[in-house]
Formats: sequence, C-alpha cells, structure tokens
Amino acid sequence: MNFGAVANSQNDNAKAIQKAIDAASASGGGRVVVPAGGVYMAGPFDLKSNIVFEVEVNAWVLANPDEKIYTKSAFRDNKGEGTIWIGGEKLQNVTICGAGTIDGNGISFMGAELDDSYVLKPFQVIDPRPHLLTIVGGKNIRIRDLTIRNSAYWTVHLIGCDDVAIDNITLLNSLKVRNSDGIDLDHSKNVRISNCYIESGDDCICLKNRREYEEFGVCENIVVSNCTMTSRSCAIKIGSENMDRISHVLINNCIIKKSNRGIGIQNRDEGTVSDVIFSNIIIDSHLFSDVWWGKAEPIYVTAYRRAKGNNKDAGWRFPKGQTEGRVGAVNNIYFSNIKCVSENGIYVGGETAEMVSNIVFDGIDITLNKTTAIAGGVYDRRPSQVEGLLKVNTSAFYLDNANHIRISNSSVKWGPDRPPYFGKAVEKKQVSDLKIDHLSVAPKP
Repeated sequence: MNFGAVANSQNDNAKAIQKAIDAASASGGGRVVVPAGGVYMAGPFDLKSNIVFEVEVNAWVLANPDEKIYTKSAFRDNKGEGTIWIGGEKLQNVTICGAGTIDGNGISFMGAELDDSYVLKPFQVIDPRPHLLTIVGGKNIRIRDLTIRNSAYWTVHLIGCDDVAIDNITLLNSLKVRNSDGIDLDHSKNVRISNCYIESGDDCICLKNRREYEEFGVCENIVVSNCTMTSRSCAIKIGSENMDRISHVLINNCIIKKSNRGIGIQNRDEGTVSDVIFSNIIIDSHLFSDVWWGKAEPIYVTAYRRAKGNNKDAGWRFPKGQTEGRVGAVNNIYFSNIKCVSENGIYVGGETAEMVSNIVFDGIDITLNKTTAIAGGVYDRRPSQVEGLLKVNTSAFYLDNANHIRISNSSVKWGPDRPPYFGKAVEKKQVSDLKIDHLSVAPKP
C-alpha cells in the first residue's frame, strides 16, 4: 500500500508490487506484504532475490484478465505454450508465503465450457494464457502456507532451481482447465514437496527436463511426502518431456483420489529415468474422456519414442533439426505398499524390453471395479510411435515388452461390477525374467 497499491480489484497493482519488491531487494532484502482484507488485481511482475513475498490472511493477489498484457513466453523462443504472470530469473533466497491467496483468474482465459473441459481459444503465435509462477535458475526457494488457485496454464513451474522447499500449500485449479499442472520441477535439484493438497486438471506433480532449458542439466534428488492429490490426467508424473536424466526420487505417504492416472512414468525422449521409489500410497482412479491423457491406469511405467507430430510445438519436442527422436531407458523403479482401486490395471511397457527393466512391485494390492459409464478395455500409450490407445482386455498387471520384473506379496481382487473385458491377474507379452512370489488372486465373482 505504501507504494500505491489499491485494494479494489479494479486497479492494476503490478507497478506498485514491483516497486515494493525492487525496493526491498535493493536495500539488501526484506518483506513485501500484501495486507489482509483486500483483492489486489495485478498484471505481470517479477520477484527479486532476498525477499519474502507475504500474502496475509484474507488477502488476494488476482491476475489481470486482460490477455493483451501477457507477452513474455514461458518457454523462451517456443511461444506457443503460455506466458508468465509472476516470474523471476537467477533468484536467491526467496520465500513466498502467507495465509492468503494467489489467484491466476484462469477461467477468464478460457473459451466455452464443455462437459469435462473448456475450449482452448485459438491464437496465432503467442498463447496468452499465463503460467501462475515461473522461476528460472533459483537457489534457496521456499513456498509455504499459501492457497494458490485457478491457474490458466501451469501453476508452479521451477526451472533449473536448486534447494527448494514447498510445504503446506493448497493448490486448487479447475478440473476442467487443460494444461493446468500443479507443480512442475524442470531440470531442478534438491527439492522437497510436503504436506500439500492439490487439485488440477492436468498433472498434480510432474518431473521433467524440457528442451528449451537444456543448459540446466538433470532433475534429481526429489522428495515428495504427505500430499493428497486429484487430477484429470496423472497425479504424479515423470515425463513426458525428458531430454536429460531424472533420478534419485522418493515419493512417500500420499493419497491419490478421484484421478485419471495415478502414478505415471511416461518417458518419450532420449533422457533416462532411474532410481525412483514410490511407497505407502493409496490410489483411487477412474476413466475420463479422451480430452485427458490416461485410461485410469493406477500405475504406469513406459518408454516409447515420441510420436512424429504436426502440432504447434512439434519443432520443440525433438532435438534441434530433427523430426524424429529416440527414447531413453527406464530402470530401477520400486513400488512398495500401494493400495489401488481402479477401472484399469497397472501397465508396464517399452519400445523394446531393454528400455524398461528392473521394475519391482512389492505389497501392491489392486481391486478392479467398473465405476463409470465410459468404455474401458484400453491402455493409453500416447504420445508414441506405437499404437496410442491399446485396446486389449484389462488385467491387474499388463506387462508388455519389459525385462526383470518382480511381483511379490501382492493381491488382485475383483469388484462387484466386472465387465466382460476384465481379464487375467497378470498378462505378459515379450517379457523376460518375470518373477512372481506370493501373489494372491481372488476368485472372479
């Protein structure tokens, strides 16, 4: 307020907010406070080093709905995948906190409402939909105790960041907004995400290595714990954009409810995925329309070359100058003590058996039960050069082109609504070295 902000939800406060941030950073650091009791509408602004950006209880920072003011691309020269609302580059020692709300005003950027989504408005070069928060090259970043909601595109996008803690945030996006990822860790390292509640139309938490920011290297040393998530795509996803390495990841003590896909490793580029542990997780997944990727697979581990594309961003999906890519290996993936109730089974598959190896399922209990009117009997392998939607009988474990698979101390049960395409407990196609130890299969009703 000292820098001219007006809490009437009509004035654009971006300049006042930016002046306060600049002053605090220039003086060696300090707190920038959005005071309680008002709605502060604002266009794009940038965070700076050595500040605490605090949104007090019952204060709202609301994105300006005017599409024309969003001009900075979220992906550099790739201008077709959204813009930046709250940004920052080469930041150190930044905390975003408070009991208030940061609201991306996302529905304002959507087209007509459909049954399970919104129409995406056409655009020429720049998709004006703003990503809510984009930090590039951050060090010692803290995000805590906030409500973050209603993003028009990705919500929290951390690129090339090191030493990040995200704790106790409530992230609420419309389940009808496509591309509304919750938290995207892109080429980032040493990240802890804990005690969060996330609802998003697209992936809730996603690890990746985008080609536009390849200089930042690998994504590694990630811990996710004590989170509850709902998604129309995949609650916890690794990929699909991965041109480097994703490794040393622990995901523990989480609940996934009313989601499409539960856990997904979706490798489609030359990068690798290795040394990942998922443990103590409850998954409740259901079918949704083909607008969303996934077919209710509670667990999904795949490695397929990306489909040759003619979409708007196809040129950014493959190595420079190429129109076809390759896929890296997925190995050393461990699933432990996971309880699944789903309309579909676990899917493991690769372009060749060597691409997906050493996948361990220990203490996996899966109940297959039909819960929606949407047709099943299909696994979703999009975007890939193999058949995208694989129409086969549903099995609790469907293993297709994989190597060194272990299933132990696990169980398969059948719910009361069992359609004819519910098939076997375990179906395998071109799998070498499959070991099953103590798999309990209930008789079919």
